[in-house]
Amino acid sequence: MTYRPATDGPDLASLTLGVEEEFLLLDAETGESMPVAARVLDGLSGVAHAQSRREFRHSMVEMVTPVLSDLAELRRHLVALRTAAADAAEAAGARLVAVGATPVNETHRTVPDEPRYHAMSRRFGPVAHDPAVCGCHVHVGLPDRELAVQVCNHLRPWLPVVQAITANSPLHDGQDTGHASWRAMQLERWPSIGPTPYFDSAADYDATVADLIKAGIMLDAGMVYWYVRPSAAYPTVEIRVGDVCPTVDDTVLVAGLVRALVATVAADVHDGARAPRIRGCLVSAAHWRAAHDGLDGDLVDLRTGRAGRPGTWWTTCSHSLRRRWNARVTGRTCRTSWPGSGLKAPARYGSAGSWTAAPVTSAPCWTTWPHRPDPRRCERPPRPRCARGTSPPAQRRTPRPDHPHRRYMPAYRWCV
Repeated sequence: MTYRPATDGPDLASLTLGVEEEFLLLDAETGESMPVAARVLDGLSGVAHAQSRREFRHSMVEMVTPVLSDLAELRRHLVALRTAAADAAEAAGARLVAVGATPVNETHRTVPDEPRYHAMSRRFGPVAHDPAVCGCHVHVGLPDRELAVQVCNHLRPWLPVVQAITANSPLHDGQDTGHASWRAMQLERWPSIGPTPYFDSAADYDATVADLIKAGIMLDAGMVYWYVRPSAAYPTVEIRVGDVCPTVDDTVLVAGLVRALVATVAADVHDGARAPRIRGCLVSAAHWRAAHDGLDGDLVDLRTGRAGRPGTWWTTCSHSLRRRWNARVTGRTCRTSWPGSGLKAPARYGSAGSWTAAPVTSAPCWTTWPHRPDPRRCERPPRPRCARGTSPPAQRRTPRPDHPHRRYMPAYRWCV
C-alpha cells in the first residue's frame, strides 16, 4: 500500500535543518592525532560550549548548529563554531582539521570515560578502536515519522552522489589509499553502518531495529548508523553518509542540496510515487564506487544500473531540484599540503571542487595548513614561502598508472 500524507507536501522554505560537524585534532608538525579533546571542550565558552559534543575519540570534537531555516544563517553559525573550536584547539597545542579520516597516525585509541563508549568497546572489540573518522550529518525537519521512512526509501538512489561530493578522506597511515573516502571503507567494519534498507512503513522500520538490537548488532536504537535514518533523538531525517567538508561553504552547499532532495522526494511521496526497490548489493556497490572514485571517476546510476560521469548525475539532480532550490551557494578552490615525513597532498577533490583535507577556517581559502589566514584577505590568499624565503616549487605531475581514470597526480612540497 502506498503511503500518502494527510497534509500537503513540505515546502523547501518551511523545512528546518541542522548540521553536525566532526573534526580531528592534529599535531601541526607531524600531522598525528592529539588526545586533547577534553582540553579543547573545556576551552570553549558561551554558545560554542553549549553547541559542542564529546566524541568517540580523544582526538575528536563535534560542533552542532541550532535548528535553522536559512542557509545564510547556517553559514554564520558554522563560521562561529569552527572559529571558536579552532581557537580552543590552538590554545591546547593542536590544529582543528576538517578531514574525514585520520591521515597519519593515532596512538591514543582508548575511548572517553563514558558508560556507553565502554559498552561499545566491550561489544565490538578492535573495531571500536580504529583510528578516528569524521563525518558531516545533516538533519532536515520532518516530524511525520511515516513520511520520514518513505523519504529514506526515496533517497537511496541519490546518496552515492552525496557521498561522492563530500569525499574528503584519501589518506591513511601517511599514505594515499587510492580511495576518495577512506572513512567509508573503514566504517564498513561496523555491523550497523551502511546503506539504509528499504522499509514498507515506520512499523517495519521499528521492528527491524528491535530485531537487530535483540541479535546484538546494536546496543540500542541510537546505534542505527545507516546512511540516512529517521533520527532517534529529533523529529528529523538525518543524512549521515558524507565526510566532514573541508570548508564552510562546502558544508552549506551540501546542506542546501540535502534539504532540497528531502523536499523533492517528500513531494513525490505526497503525489503517490513509490520508491524503487533496489537490491541492497547494488546500492552497496554504488556507494563503494562513490567512496573509491569521488568525483574523479564514474558513479553507478541506480536507476539504470549503468556507470556514468558525475557531471551527468549532477545535471539530472539539478533539474529535478530546480523548482524547489531557493539558494545558490558557491565555493572557492583551496590547495593544501600535509606535514609529516614525505606526505603530500593527494590528487583528489573534496566536495564542490575543493582540495581534500583543507584546514578549518572561517574563510575557505587556506594555502598551507598550520598558518591561519587573515579573513580580510581571503579573496586572494598570499603565496606561501619556504623556510629559506624562496618561493615554493611549482606543481609537478606524477604519472599514476595504477589509476586508469586519473592520468596525473598533482604533488606539493610542504613549506613552513
